[in-house]
Amino acid sequence: MRIEVAGSTHVGMKRNHNEDNYLVLPEENLVVVADGMGGHSSGEIASRIAVDELGEFFRLTSKDQDATWPFKMDKQRNYDENRLATGIKLANARIFERATVDTKYKGMGTTIVSVHFAENGVYVGHVGDSRVYFFRGGILQQVTEDHSLLNDYLKAKKLTPEEIENFPHKNVIVRALGMKEQVQVDVTRVDPLENDVFLLCSDGLSGMISDAQMQDILSRTPELEKACGQLIDLANAAGGNDNVTCVLARYHAA
Repeated sequence: MRIEVAGSTHVGMKRNHNEDNYLVLPEENLVVVADGMGGHSSGEIASRIAVDELGEFFRLTSKDQDATWPFKMDKQRNYDENRLATGIKLANARIFERATVDTKYKGMGTTIVSVHFAENGVYVGHVGDSRVYFFRGGILQQVTEDHSLLNDYLKAKKLTPEEIENFPHKNVIVRALGMKEQVQVDVTRVDPLENDVFLLCSDGLSGMISDAQMQDILSRTPELEKACGQLIDLANAAGGNDNVTCVLARYHAA
């Protein structure tokens, strides 16, 4: 198995600091994007803790498979699902702890999306409204489900396109790291095919451009670094209302 990766982040056109962080950890076949919140430097701190803690947990458990985990394994999940979920839960605990100890970080939090390429499949773990897509055969599909108030409304009742456009609380997320002492982590498994491309992004990308626009760029631009730059440029051209982060990872079986 071999993974090609490219990633980039941009402050956007309206913000004066970047609260997004991302991690590319090729030795562990792990990629992560986190979108912090809390204002000032708090969001940036939360998202940095998230990517650092998850990366460090993967390094530790790779070197020592007998290492004690900070949370019990879920018997309904396999080893790789548990490993990803546990790393994210650990990140949540660290952010919550930091915010509790230091009052200037009170209320900080972050979304997280992560993709781990394991021997028996690709595992996607997430909390919040940052997204993971995969691109196969010219078609882009969303893997994650937004943990947002808007998505809850969409599931509860059908909204017209106009109601969606004018929804007053689009940015309200209902699940994030750092909000509570414990967090529920969604983990999804994907069976990869040769040349599948996984796209991880903050809502600074998915909130500014359509899935069809993303699909078009990936269809026309096989070079991952170039595609990543084009996606970010397009989000900024559309207004760049938020920080925008994009990571692309292409799967090769050998």
